[in-house]
Amino acid sequence: GLDSKKKNKKSQGPSFLWEEERRSVLLLLTQLLQLDLHRLWTGSVVEEEFVSLMTGCCYHILENPSICNQKHRPTREAAIHLLGVALRRYSHMLSATLRITQMLQHYEHVAPVFVEAVSVWIKEYGMKSIVGELLREIGQKCPQEVARDASGAKGYATFLTELAEQTPAIVLANMSVLLHHLDGESYGMRNAILAAMAEALLQVLNGEQLEDAARSTRDQFLDTLQAHTCDVNGFVRSRVLQLFTRIVQQKALPLTRFQAVVSLAVSRLQDKSVTVAKNAIQLLAAFISNNPFSCKLSCADITELLQKERQTLQELRDKHRTAAAVAIPPEEEWEAMQPELQATVKSCLSSQPQGEEAGDLEAGDPARVSETIVQLLRKSSYKDAVLLAQGALQLFQGAEPFSCSRTEDEDEEDFLLRLLRTFFIAGSQPGEGAENTGGEERGAEEQPSSELVKQEMLVQYLQDAYNFSVKVMEAMSLVSRMMYESSVSVVQEAIEFFVTVSKFGIPQAVLGVRRMLPLIWSKEPGIREAVLNAYRRLYLNPSGGSERARAHSLVQSLSLLMVDASLATIQCLGEIISEFMQKEEIKPAVVQLLWEQFTEKSQCSALERQVAVMLLGMMAGGKPEIVGSNLDVLIKMGLDERAHENYRLAQGVCDAIAKIGSSQKPALGKSGTPFRLPQSHLLFEHLSEAISVGFAGASPHWVPFTETAVALIYQLAEGPEEICARVLQRCSQRALEKLGEPKGAGAEPGSSPTDSSSVDTLLLTHLVSLAGDVALQQLVHLELAVSTELRRRRILGEESEAKDRTNSSAKKQQAKSTGNETTMEMELGLTGASAEDTEAELIRNICETELLDSKQLLSAFVPLVLKICNNPGHYSDPALSAAAALALGKFCMISAEFCEAHLRLFFTMMEKSTLSSVRANLMIAAGDLAIRFPNQLEPWTPHLYARLRDPCQHVRRTAALVMTHLILKDMVKVKGQVSEMAALLIDPEEEIVALARNFFTELSSKDNAVYNLLPDIISRLSDPDSGIDEQPFRTIMRQLFSYITKDKQTESLVEKLCQRFRTARTERQHHDLAFCLTLLPLTDRGLRKMQDNFDCFGDKLQDVAVYSCFQAVLGRLRRFCTKPEMKTLVEEFEQKLQKCHKRGLDSLAETPKSPECNSRPAPQTAKKTATSSRRQRPLRAANRELDSSLITPEPRVSRARRKTSRQKISVVFSSDEENSLEEAQLMAEETPTKTTPISRASARRAR
Repeated sequence: GLDSKKKNKKSQGPSFLWEEERRSVLLLLTQLLQLDLHRLWTGSVVEEEFVSLMTGCCYHILENPSICNQKHRPTREAAIHLLGVALRRYSHMLSATLRITQMLQHYEHVAPVFVEAVSVWIKEYGMKSIVGELLREIGQKCPQEVARDASGAKGYATFLTELAEQTPAIVLANMSVLLHHLDGESYGMRNAILAAMAEALLQVLNGEQLEDAARSTRDQFLDTLQAHTCDVNGFVRSRVLQLFTRIVQQKALPLTRFQAVVSLAVSRLQDKSVTVAKNAIQLLAAFISNNPFSCKLSCADITELLQKERQTLQELRDKHRTAAAVAIPPEEEWEAMQPELQATVKSCLSSQPQGEEAGDLEAGDPARVSETIVQLLRKSSYKDAVLLAQGALQLFQGAEPFSCSRTEDEDEEDFLLRLLRTFFIAGSQPGEGAENTGGEERGAEEQPSSELVKQEMLVQYLQDAYNFSVKVMEAMSLVSRMMYESSVSVVQEAIEFFVTVSKFGIPQAVLGVRRMLPLIWSKEPGIREAVLNAYRRLYLNPSGGSERARAHSLVQSLSLLMVDASLATIQCLGEIISEFMQKEEIKPAVVQLLWEQFTEKSQCSALERQVAVMLLGMMAGGKPEIVGSNLDVLIKMGLDERAHENYRLAQGVCDAIAKIGSSQKPALGKSGTPFRLPQSHLLFEHLSEAISVGFAGASPHWVPFTETAVALIYQLAEGPEEICARVLQRCSQRALEKLGEPKGAGAEPGSSPTDSSSVDTLLLTHLVSLAGDVALQQLVHLELAVSTELRRRRILGEESEAKDRTNSSAKKQQAKSTGNETTMEMELGLTGASAEDTEAELIRNICETELLDSKQLLSAFVPLVLKICNNPGHYSDPALSAAAALALGKFCMISAEFCEAHLRLFFTMMEKSTLSSVRANLMIAAGDLAIRFPNQLEPWTPHLYARLRDPCQHVRRTAALVMTHLILKDMVKVKGQVSEMAALLIDPEEEIVALARNFFTELSSKDNAVYNLLPDIISRLSDPDSGIDEQPFRTIMRQLFSYITKDKQTESLVEKLCQRFRTARTERQHHDLAFCLTLLPLTDRGLRKMQDNFDCFGDKLQDVAVYSCFQAVLGRLRRFCTKPEMKTLVEEFEQKLQKCHKRGLDSLAETPKSPECNSRPAPQTAKKTATSSRRQRPLRAANRELDSSLITPEPRVSRARRKTSRQKISVVFSSDEENSLEEAQLMAEETPTKTTPISRASARRAR
């Protein structure tokens, strides 16, 4: 053996190493076997014991796993050659076959070794028959036994796969003995046989010059491969897709199979198995890269060309149909003319004497006369033809072609008809002289026929290309949705797919390229790097001659990507470009070209100029000096006196300049001096002027520009509040002047109920928006900039004090002796912590007491904002209402006292405003308020959830985003109302469905969050008042139950769902609970839980729907149960189910016979309960009367009400203890004053 050296190390001498000597021994034995040893035995047959003795040592050597190592390769080859000689000279075939199959069954490592051995035996010893024997032996194995023996199945599968790669032709010849394993349970064997088929298709059955038998075998193999794309095992489906990918890449797939395999690949994109979906994407990418149709797969282009060629084909067909005259055989022509000719012959024979025409034919030629007769017949001159034939018979008696004679039973009429028929048939055949003419005519006919065939082939080719492009479009829509799957490998393949598609000119590929942009923020490094690589390949390597041409191509590509792009898309693209700039992957020529476009040195449109400054801003994110060194150019060219003509360009300039301030932020723990510009800087003068000039203008881009400009002022200016105060005063003065012109100076801005012109509305909109922007930025300035500066100065002071202490040894000793407590506090960092608390308290006091104080400028705008918000009938302009609502939210962010005082107005507008823009703006503001003042917003949480059922798609989408953020950040209690988020899984808008799915995916990563919420979600959604039908409910549950993966969670849910059958009051709830049980991956412990709680649902089994659900659970258990005791449990449970079901059906059959049975009041009670609960739904608040208001009662009321209503027949769920929050009626005197802290634990959790 290989390890015998270790065992006998002491007994062997130091010079003898068995590993080195073993190969020599094997070579000697090989040479021995090559001698003619048959003479040593009588009968010239070598004894089997001797051959087994020689070969047995080889098999023992190959059994050792270390024989596969490279260092033992000479020994392995020597053993293989010894066995080869035994096979060739000593009839070792049968023994070798049995021994090899046994070793494949028991030793995993020997499969590659024996593949190598078989290859050597075939090439050097001509032993091709060994392959057939081995395959026959493996084929004779029972599929059930192979499935039970996992090790043996793996060995056989590996051997078959690698053997097919080495000798595909020989394996193909013996393939029939293996085919029955395709129906076996071992997926490894199925994979191996399918792989062997693929190798045969690639190496043997490839090409167009195949014989009919080979072509038939190829088609059968392809049919088998296609059938197994729907195999029950995911590994087999995945393997088949991989094999098809290889076949397509090597162009071995016949064109007739293209469409069918593409359709299969598209269908596998929705496979539950991640590996299958990933391989389906790879196969589709291979199809696109190796498609035989075109390098451009645009559907529109192909459709246009196809219609044109179809029209040409139709014209050719019409032309060919007209030109090709119908050729009638002479026999048919004769039959058509025979009746009339027969009548003419009778007439001539009866009326005209014979020989009338004979005199005219004396000098005639008989052959020419017969031709004349034929011509007369064709012209329908039957009488002349008959008379001429009669005369010719008399004149040319015995001369050809008039040598025929009349038979005895034939009269003269029949004789003449037979003669004329002979002339006509013979004259219709082309003679030698007509061959040339006929050939030319046939050539003329063949030419349009060949053109027609070519055109038909072209149209068919274009039709196939169109069908292929349609399938690619379908695949793109599916793959784009797969970009946000949880599997990293699937996301990477989806990204790679769109990179491939983009190279083939499909316009819709840009949508997929855009869709991958948000993945740049992924926490997975692999996904982020895949996005960067994709954009690197798509945009950073443009084709072109000079460097400037490539730069121009890059700018053009990025500009197209930004056309009609959303703000989120632009931010994501900015992150990618910033990353490229940090790695210096974008050439300086690109930056130079962008500056030329922005400064109008190169001819470009206004849109191109705007895109140029946006791209410069993105690049400045990675390399701030791009903007910092050209700040004056940006100000002079982008914020000059023409800024009011193009506020979008000015906004882009502000965004680019803002990158300077963001790059100057000090690192954590360091006290760098903040980057600020003086108030007199040219930048702030131009910004103030641009805001003031456009204040009275009608530009729709003034508001977003102002928001950006105010933020830039607070970011870069020294004393920004003074600059913004001057701008506010100037704009207010202009507003007063404009508003006061028609009705006198000094009038209040909102005091005119009659003359509210569009100018007044525009001025108020701009003024309110500007005030809100300044208020919010002032808060941000205090919270971030001022707080950071206070901390910086404190740290500098502490550092200077520390230096003083180190320089003064006396003070240091004194501090040790008398100030131990102070030193301990400093060492523990308590001094800094208390100082930070003091600073935070200072900032909070400023916000609470000073910013909105009556002496401050901002307070002057609060009455105006409140007046607009409180009078939606008078101020009905949508833009003004939206701006006022947003400004109210920004003012509420400043002070908790102000926020609490105006929450009633805030939520009344959110629920009752008829403008979707107002509701959406307030929802966004509510999200920010919930983070800043969680205790104040906590009683109003139900009204936040209410917006998830808003009739407007935009509001629902905004609410979904806000609630996702709040719930995942633990800023809002996740109560039973989270079922409203679950209801979004069936929203008609695909984007909202994707948001809801993403929310639950993220929530599932937080311990047992989804598991804890499921019972309440089921209770609420299955309630008749929820408005969720049965099928949508099942769609939601399928998604939510996919997050239940732990066995303990499954067992607990089984118990909870079974127990809820007791309290369910409607058949619909019974159906829903039973369906939820079918979604759980049950084990034996889950089944026992179900049996323990059988009494909870046993009486509901009379319902066919409930019974069928439990039958489905049993069916799944049967498929996966392997233990005998588990099978016994399943059978017992099935018997109990059938017994209860039959008993229930029997009792139902007996029900009409008992007149005293009164079962109708129960549904009436349920209906009443349903009606009352429907009245309590919070989401119907938008439909109430306008003068009704909303309050949030104390939680105790809900408990009291619940106690008083216990006698009613209703279902009580754990989430019902908070239902009183949904009965909120808002009244001015009843607005909640005592709020509950956000960290309060509910009674449900405490229990």
